[in-house]
Amino acid sequence: MSKTINIFFLADVVGQPGVEIVSRLLKGYIQKYDIHFAICNGENAYNGKGMSLEIMHQLRSAGIDVISGGNHIWDNFKFHEVLRTETNVLRPANYPKGTYGTGFGIYNLPDGLGKIGVINLQGRTFMYTIDCPFRTADWILEKMKGVKYIIVDMHAEATAEKAAMGWYLDGRVSAVMGSHSHVPSADERILPKGTGFCTDVGMTGPYDSVIGMATKSAIDRFIYQTPHKYECAKNDVHLCAMVIRLDAETGKCVHLERVIYPEFVKSTLHQETPKREPASV
Repeated sequence: MSKTINIFFLADVVGQPGVEIVSRLLKGYIQKYDIHFAICNGENAYNGKGMSLEIMHQLRSAGIDVISGGNHIWDNFKFHEVLRTETNVLRPANYPKGTYGTGFGIYNLPDGLGKIGVINLQGRTFMYTIDCPFRTADWILEKMKGVKYIIVDMHAEATAEKAAMGWYLDGRVSAVMGSHSHVPSADERILPKGTGFCTDVGMTGPYDSVIGMATKSAIDRFIYQTPHKYECAKNDVHLCAMVIRLDAETGKCVHLERVIYPEFVKSTLHQETPKREPASV
C-alpha cells in the first residue's frame, strides 16, 4: 500500500477559461504529485454560473473524479436532471430533504487502495437559510463509518463558519477545504487531531476580473446598485489547488501544499519574499 493517499482539490472552477486550464494542466499535476483522486468545485464552470453536461464531461475527461457544488449549482436548469442521476456530481448535502441530487458519496480509489468519502456542505451565514451543515455532517459521518479517507468541501461565505467546521470535524475527517469566496487564503494547516484545513483554496479561472466576473459589469453593480448581466471574464487565467497527502494507515492529513499556476506577482517592487514551506506534520 502507498505510504500516502494523495488528493488534488480545486475550488471554484470559473467559466470556460477555468475549464480549459484544468483540461490543459491537471494530468501533469496528477503525474507530478502521484495523485490518486481529484476533486473540483464546479458550481461556476458554466459561463461563470452553474454547470452543464458538456462541462461535466470535459472536467471528468481531464481527470476530475468528483465535482462538488454550491449555491450556484442550480443556476443552469438544464443540469437539474443530471444532478438526479450522476453520483460523481454533488450538491451541498444540507439542502432540505427532498431536494434532488446527492451531497456526499463514497468512491473507489485506484489500485485497490480502499474507499474515499467526499462531502459537500454549504454555509448559512450571508447565504440561503438551509439546514444546519454541522448536524448534516454528523448524519453523513454516521453513514460513512469505516471509510478511512474523507474530504469535505465547505462552501461558505463567512471565514468564521469555515473555520468552525474545520475545528468541529477535526479528527473525524481527513480534510476540510473551503470554497466559494474565489480568493485563495494562505492559512493551510493541519489541526491538532489530524484534519487538514484551508479557509479557501481559491478560484481556478480568470483573475483579470472581479472574482471571475467582467470588471465593468461588476463595478456598475456597486456604483448603481442595480442588476447587471453577469459576464464571465476571460484573461489572466490561474489554477489554484491544494495537494492533500493522507497517511494511508490512519487517514489523517500529513501534508498540505498550495498549488498556484502561474504564481501571482508578490510585490510591485519585485522584492524577494521568503518562501513559505508547505504545511506538514
